[in-house]
Amino acid sequence: MFVDQRFTRMEQVRAQMSMVVAPIQWVVSVPSDLLNWGSLALSDQQALVDENRRLREQILTLSHRGQRMANLTAENSELRNLLKAAERRNIPYITAELLSLDNDPFSHQMVVNRGHRNGAYVGQPVIDASGLVGQITAVSAYSSRVLLLADASHALPVQLNRNGLRFIVQGAGRYSSVNVMHVPDTADIREGDLLTTSGLAGRFPPGYPVARVTEVYHDPGQPFARVTAEPMAQLQRSRHFLLLFPPPQEEVAEHAWDDTLDISADALRSSLRLSDQAMPDQPLLDQNASSPEVP
Repeated sequence: MFVDQRFTRMEQVRAQMSMVVAPIQWVVSVPSDLLNWGSLALSDQQALVDENRRLREQILTLSHRGQRMANLTAENSELRNLLKAAERRNIPYITAELLSLDNDPFSHQMVVNRGHRNGAYVGQPVIDASGLVGQITAVSAYSSRVLLLADASHALPVQLNRNGLRFIVQGAGRYSSVNVMHVPDTADIREGDLLTTSGLAGRFPPGYPVARVTEVYHDPGQPFARVTAEPMAQLQRSRHFLLLFPPPQEEVAEHAWDDTLDISADALRSSLRLSDQAMPDQPLLDQNASSPEVP
C-alpha cells in the first residue's frame, strides 16, 4: 500500500493482475446473465406483445426524428460551407458491456468488458443511449474501470444548450443528482435547461447531453446560486455502453486554426473591397496648398 501510494509502478502490476481477475469477473456475471435469459424464456406472451408494441412506437418516433435530422444536417452543412467552417466528423466508437459495480457506497465506479486489446485508454469518454456516463480511469488487457459522472471526485466543463453559458458540473456522490458549480446569482439558468459537454480541455467531445437542471435556488445576499441537475444517462440501469474515440486535441486545434486563417483572409478581402467602394479614387491634396478663405 505504501509503494502504491508513493510510486506509479504499481499501476502496471494492477493491470497484469487484472488479467487474472477477468475470468473471475466473467464467472460472477454468469448467474445474472442466466437469470435474464430465464426470465426472457419464461415471460408470457402478453408481456412480449406489449414490449413489441412499445418498441414499434419507439421505432416510429425515432424514424420521425431521423427524417427531420436529415434535413437539419443538410442545412447545417450548407451553413458551415457559407462560413467556411470545418465539418463535424463522426466520432468512432466501440460497444462495451457492464461486468461489475463498485460496492463502496462512497465511490461510483464500474468495470466494463473492454481493455487495451480493444483500443480502450485512460481518459476515454463513455456514454450510454441517453447521455454521458463518465470516463475510463484504469485499463487492463480485457477490462476497464470507469469513473461515473455521479462520483464526488468527477468534474467536467459543460455549457447551457439554450444560451451557451459555460459551467463546471461535479458529482454529488448520488446517482440521482450532480452539482453545477459557481453559478453567478444573475446567470440566465432555470429549471429544465439542458447541460451538454462544451469540448473544453479536449477530453470530452462537444454536444453530448450531460444533465438537466432540476433546481435553482437563489440565496439572498450570496454571490452564487445553488444549482442541482439530474444526469441524463441511466447510471443505475444501463448495461451497454459506447466507448468514444474523439480526435486528438492537436488535430482539432490545427483544423480550427486553418478555419480561422481562411475566415480572416476572407474578412480582409471584404473589408478592402468595402473601403474601395466607400472611398473612390480622388486626387491627393497638396499639404502646402493654402485652404480657401471663408467669406
